[in-house]
Order: sequence, then structure tokens, then C-alpha cells
Amino acid sequence: MATESGENMLALPEEQELYRLAAEQAELEEQVAQAELALEIAKTDTERFRHRYYEAVGRLYAELDELDAQLAYERMLRAPGDPVAQTQAQTAQARAEKSAEEAGLVGARPEPPPDTSAELKQLYRKATRLMHPDRATTESERLRRTELMSRVNRAYERGDMRAIEKLIVEFGHDPEAIEGEDVASRIVKTIRRIAQLRRRLGEAQRELKAQQQTSTFKLKKTIDTAEAMGGDPLGDLARQLAQSIAERRIQLAIARQRA
Repeated sequence: MATESGENMLALPEEQELYRLAAEQAELEEQVAQAELALEIAKTDTERFRHRYYEAVGRLYAELDELDAQLAYERMLRAPGDPVAQTQAQTAQARAEKSAEEAGLVGARPEPPPDTSAELKQLYRKATRLMHPDRATTESERLRRTELMSRVNRAYERGDMRAIEKLIVEFGHDPEAIEGEDVASRIVKTIRRIAQLRRRLGEAQRELKAQQQTSTFKLKKTIDTAEAMGGDPLGDLARQLAQSIAERRIQLAIARQRA
């Protein structure tokens, strides 16, 4: 029985090229699936941390900024016509409104994404390899795949394995895997597919890098590092903010007594 390598030795040059391209395509598909998964993990982890951060200290920051705004207002009342005092009061009020808006997102924000299991990650990779939009050969097929991948991403963020499994079944077998065309056509199709995969791999890598450069992601890394060393940075920050709030309340009470 001839081995696969032996068969390749007996194949025509164009068939050997097709084998080589097919192997390159398979490797790129795996790299794209890994990159897509890494990007999705970074997004869900960041969102999970954002929710945790606002729950821990967001409201405290909002309360502190509101007290600072009230103190700035009291100072403005004691210095009528002072443009500096007016500007400081306006700036403090704007900051307080922004903090209150951000802290208010905690109540409106959906529950943080659940922790992702190895099985969910593997299923996500399978769905990505099967139905990614870059595997489309027509515009209508690209639109269909884009919608399906959007649904896959939402299911992944919810930790819903059954939904992803259902989408895979609904999608059916990948038409790109159907054989029967002549070798030359298959070579052209594979070359174009490789180009698509390289483009998407670059896009995913750039998106991941951009995600990792966000302030929230960087803060998450800092907090994670401190907690891994046994620290409680969010708890420490919450206690510091609570102390500052108590001090501001005293300052505000004194300022109002002097008015």
C-alpha cells in the first residue's frame, strides 16, 4: 500500500502544487481560528473586568466626584465674578456627570460574560473554521456567513454551547470542501483562499493588538498581576475612596456652615 508521500511522488507537478497549497491553507485556517479565538477572549475578558471594576469602585468614584463638584460650587459662591472659580466649578460638574453616567452603566449593563470552558473554545474554533465570511466565494454567501458568525460570537459571549452547535448544524457542510473540479481550478481557488486567510489573520492580529492597547485592558493586566501576588488592589482602592468621601463630606459641611 503506497504511503501518502509515495502518492505525492507519483503525482503530476500541478497535483503536487495543489497538495502543497492545501497544506498551507489548512495551516492558515488553524492560525485564523486561533487568532479569532484570542480576540474574542480578549473582548469578553475585558468586558467582564469592566463590569467588575464598576461594581467595585465605579459608584465610589461617582460619589467622590459629585462631592468635589459641590465643593467647587461652594467656592464659586464665595467668589462671585471669579472666572477661575467658575471654570473649576463647571469642570468639576462635568466630571461628576460623566462619572455618574459611567457608574449608572452597572445597573443597565448585562451580567458579565461567563467563564469560557475549553469545550466552548474548541467549539468556537470549529465554527470559525467552517463558516467564517472569508471562506465565501460570492457576496451573498459572504453576507450569510457574516450574520452567522455574528450569532456565533454572541453565543460565545453568553457561554452558550448549544446555540453554537445548532448554528454549525444549520450551516451544513462547507461547500468549499466539495471536490470534483479540475486541478487547475482547485489551485486557483486555493490560492485565493490563502490570500483571504492571510488578510483575515492580519486583521485579527491588528484588532487584538488594538484591544490590548485600551486603557481598560491595561488596567485589567495590572489588577490581575497584583492579585496573582496576593494583593487586593480593588479592595484597597475602594477603601481609599471611602476614606476620601468621608473627608469630602466633612469639608462640604464646613464650607456650607461658612456660607
